Amino acid sequence: MQRHGLARLATGIATLSLLLAACSPGGGGSAAPSSAPSEGASAAPSSGGGDKGTVKIAINPWVGAEANVAVIKYLLESKLGYKVEATSLAEEIAWPGFETGEIDVILENWGHPDLEKTYIEEKKVAQDAGPNGITGIIGWYVPEWMVTEHPDITDWNTLNGYADLFKTSESGDKGQFLASDPTFVTNDEALISNLKLNFKAIYSGSEAASITAFKTATEQKKPLIGYFYDPQWVHAQIKLVQVKLPPYTDGCDADPKAVACDYPLYTLNKIVATKFTETGGDAYTLVKNFEWTNADQNLVADYITNQGMTADQAGEKWAADHEAVWKAWVPAS
Repeated sequence: MQRHGLARLATGIATLSLLLAACSPGGGGSAAPSSAPSEGASAAPSSGGGDKGTVKIAINPWVGAEANVAVIKYLLESKLGYKVEATSLAEEIAWPGFETGEIDVILENWGHPDLEKTYIEEKKVAQDAGPNGITGIIGWYVPEWMVTEHPDITDWNTLNGYADLFKTSESGDKGQFLASDPTFVTNDEALISNLKLNFKAIYSGSEAASITAFKTATEQKKPLIGYFYDPQWVHAQIKLVQVKLPPYTDGCDADPKAVACDYPLYTLNKIVATKFTETGGDAYTLVKNFEWTNADQNLVADYITNQGMTADQAGEKWAADHEAVWKAWVPAS
């Protein structure tokens, strides 16, 4: 994620050995490894008999990423005979694993031009494996009931007129803007300043806390405006409406301090180790072919977060119910 606000970058962490144990966006979804590591294993060509080797996949710290891995892990293990070592890692920590051999696959890349330059263009230890079908949408949101009562509240030009509505004890004489996890790289404070909005960013502390706030604001009709995104399972439970900020144009977010435009849409893609493209066989083909929708991911994330399923159970259930989708990903035997 570049400085332009891709939301899930845990900053200030520099070593691959540091694992993120359970901080998964999706509120309540666990990002714990979904299988025990296999010592000394690596992805092997599909022509091998029996155990085809181990595919090493990073689980980034949000439940949508866990949903991706849950389905691919199930298919790799049950349909193709691989083992999967799924490890919970922040985004910037996972990328060096392409060079060390500790990571074969990242299934949901939220745009890291700096890392792409280092590991794809310069070191050539990683490659783009194509889109995963997800469109990442980041922005400012309000509960739907607020739009019903105040139809123009989704226009940023009118927000100062509603600032008093959003005042809290924490925001003082300004309206509160609910920012999310303070480790996320976002543009919200700059937007508030550069658009001259009478608001103050107050950080919820985590995605889970932001979800709780939006659900409470919906159920109890409490005014709330804040940072959020899609895909995210909570959109299936409550209705949020995106605020229209000045349109994004190429380069409008180049200077972090001068940002005065909306977040861009992100076509999310998969990144794989170059070695994996050469030795991964059917596993690489499956990963390369993997492409689903925001709705698919939100469904699996909901299984994990709200329906009491483990990641493995969620992946298996989705696969059982959507064979027509994943059949196209699996290489012909």
